[in-house]
Amino acid sequence: MAILASDIEAMIRESFPDARITVQGDDGAHFAAEVVDESFRGKNRVQQQRAVYAALKGRMDGSNGELHALALTTKAPD
Repeated sequence: MAILASDIEAMIRESFPDARITVQGDDGAHFAAEVVDESFRGKNRVQQQRAVYAALKGRMDGSNGELHALALTTKAPD
């Protein structure tokens, strides 16, 4: 079953309600997302991205995951 960009944004928004979130992609499996959130301040990129992947609730896990590729950019607001 294909996943939509709006589904990805909704999952991320549950964990980061005040974030600026942009998700692009329309093939149902490959997406790019940018998440800008104050909670990332002081965290390195790996810590930030792990937090976002956790918000996706296993949707990227292994070959059975609905989401096959996500190019992820994370940062704290300027």
